[in-house]
Amino acid sequence: MSPVRFGIQSLAGLLAISLASFTVITMMPADPVAIAIRVWNLPATDETVAALRAQWGLDQPLLFRYFHWLTDFVTGDWGRSFRTGEPVLGEFLERLPISLSLGLAGLALAIVLAIPLGFFAAAYPKGLADRSSRAFSVFVQAVPGFWLGLVLLWVLGVQLRWIRPFANDWTAVLLPILLIALHSVAVLARVYRRDLKETVAQSHFRTALAKGLSERQALWKHGHRSALYALLAAVRSEAGWVIGSTATMEILFGLPGISQFLVQSIAARDQLVLQAYVMVIALWMLVMNGSAYLAMRFLDPRIA
Repeated sequence: MSPVRFGIQSLAGLLAISLASFTVITMMPADPVAIAIRVWNLPATDETVAALRAQWGLDQPLLFRYFHWLTDFVTGDWGRSFRTGEPVLGEFLERLPISLSLGLAGLALAIVLAIPLGFFAAAYPKGLADRSSRAFSVFVQAVPGFWLGLVLLWVLGVQLRWIRPFANDWTAVLLPILLIALHSVAVLARVYRRDLKETVAQSHFRTALAKGLSERQALWKHGHRSALYALLAAVRSEAGWVIGSTATMEILFGLPGISQFLVQSIAARDQLVLQAYVMVIALWMLVMNGSAYLAMRFLDPRIA
């Protein structure tokens, strides 16, 4: 797929997601005006209700409201939160660095750890490294992240006092980043290992051994590039899992990211916040998908 076609498909996907999410969120069985009147302690008069509905465009047809919202969203006007009364863009910009830091750091840590884990598992297929990697993969996918987080929080923070959870410094994010990385590193390591093992059956691998290379040297020299390609392809799907893990960690550790803000806004049916969150997540997936695509093109320029 060419970059131009990739860009067009991504843009079309964003538009489809925006329309679908806007329709679903707008059709939710709740009146944001009634919620705002209750939260802001405003007089529930007909004039107040009419003014708020006109101000937020709730008296307009759905399609007109969508295009109006889309135009404003693209130009940086994400509207005002029904719950807080503050600009949604400002609320997100204040919280987004925390969420991005957790997600990107967790995914990067998973990639860095997956390569050596997968390599040693492939180099010693019947050894401790491979068995440990398999058991670790099963464990982290079977155990809920929030439960594991609570256990590690109690052990590392309360019993051993190695970390300071809920502190207002950089140590507060160490455990959340590790927990986000755990699931992804297990999956990526097995993907990397599987592709390396496929290299062993290739004729050029046997030729490399005949030339005097050790099995590990031949595996790295002739298998790493293709295995890294497979790992990057898996990163595109793992990026979606990271979103859920980041949201769980924000709530579990009380980190003021966008996911925690979303949870607070759901009960109030804060439509503009919900819509902005959907679009931010869609943009995250688009950026991660595009980054992995460019890295895969770099590894294999034959990709059209």
